[in-house]
Amino acid sequence: MAPLDSTFGPMLIGVIVAGIMYGVTCSQTYYYFSRYSDDHWSTKLLVVTVWTADTVHQALISHSIYWYLITEYGNPIALTQVTRTLVVELFFNYIIGLLVQSFFAARIWKLSEKRPIVVVPILALAITSFVTGITYGVKGASLKTFMDVDLKLKNLSIIFNTTLTACDVTIAVVLCAILHSSRTGFSKSDTLITKLMVFAVNTGLLTSVSACLSLITFLTLPNTLIYISFFFVLGRLYSNSLMATLNARKRLRSTVSEVSVSLRDIPPSASTLSAYSRRAQGDAIAIRIEAAKGLKHDPEEPSPFDGSSKHPSPA
Repeated sequence: MAPLDSTFGPMLIGVIVAGIMYGVTCSQTYYYFSRYSDDHWSTKLLVVTVWTADTVHQALISHSIYWYLITEYGNPIALTQVTRTLVVELFFNYIIGLLVQSFFAARIWKLSEKRPIVVVPILALAITSFVTGITYGVKGASLKTFMDVDLKLKNLSIIFNTTLTACDVTIAVVLCAILHSSRTGFSKSDTLITKLMVFAVNTGLLTSVSACLSLITFLTLPNTLIYISFFFVLGRLYSNSLMATLNARKRLRSTVSEVSVSLRDIPPSASTLSAYSRRAQGDAIAIRIEAAKGLKHDPEEPSPFDGSSKHPSPA
């Protein structure tokens, strides 16, 4: 076993960072229920499930580091063994990842006008990652030491982290492509779309980087536990990306409303377009400006996108 500085030191840091991010998750969850009480029950259930999985995961990794550094203090043999809670916590991270990736897949399904060719690859990557992760956890439960994990589960770890990263990158790229195709030529609406594109990239960037770093450190530093620290925070990154997306809707709605008002204020004489062209362009604006076709909804009808309805409310 390598020195503590490169084994349980990074694990302790991962638990601390995950704990800090868990606090952010709790804060965002409270904000969500205080501001979006009219959301559909399915969206609320998603939030509660992700928060619960986050809570259990934080408890499990806290117990793990306590067992290694306190309960088994001074026992070098225990430091080579894989504790049960360190195995169980894997499954909760896998569940969080699958739920959040499925949420974004549903979002893309709606924005792409329900085109399977766009969504199927994302779901395939998400399910592959999840199944690989579950297999990793089940096999890891029968292993006793970290050395056994490094030797026998290396290929599964590569597949899991690769498909996870590919799924997150694909989600970000597809969202950006859909939003970019919605540009209208008006500065305010294009600025809104640019903001949404940046937001889409950010939601997938941190999770992708964390998965990549976990894989890189697992392959290049096999006698350390540095890779575990990145995996610990992965679930928090997913849960916070979900909550940030849900909690940003009202702010984005107000921006959409401002753009809609500014477009209605354009006098007819300001353009040399024919009546037909103006009408056609206006229709395109009305459709495309809603780059988040789930930002303005009548809460009475459910939607898989954000817990609202299919019909935009009037501007």
